Amino acid sequence: MSYFNELDCAITVCDTQGTVIYCNEKSQQTFAKYGDLTGKNLQDCHPPKAWEKIQQLLQTGESNVYSIEKNGQKKIIYQTPWRENGELKGLIEFSFVVPFEMPHFVR
Repeated sequence: MSYFNELDCAITVCDTQGTVIYCNEKSQQTFAKYGDLTGKNLQDCHPPKAWEKIQQLLQTGESNVYSIEKNGQKKIIYQTPWRENGELKGLIEFSFVVPFEMPHFVR
């Protein structure tokens, strides 16, 4: 998955137990304070309420999207199920910076 390494968004993938199985370079930079996340459980780097939401997503196969402001940046967080042949295998989280004011188009 080296083609993800130079994308300007953080991509983190976990299995159905919440264990991180992949992080692109932006994800590693974003979460550097935790060290290499690969092999670690998301429970170890999320507060209880966020971990409960992750567990819910892993049980239901639903997606979750929200925005945050951190270190002077606004980010969109998009968590979506990862499936193979219809079977839920885990979650992929995309985190990317967006402008505070951005165009919105109705098409």
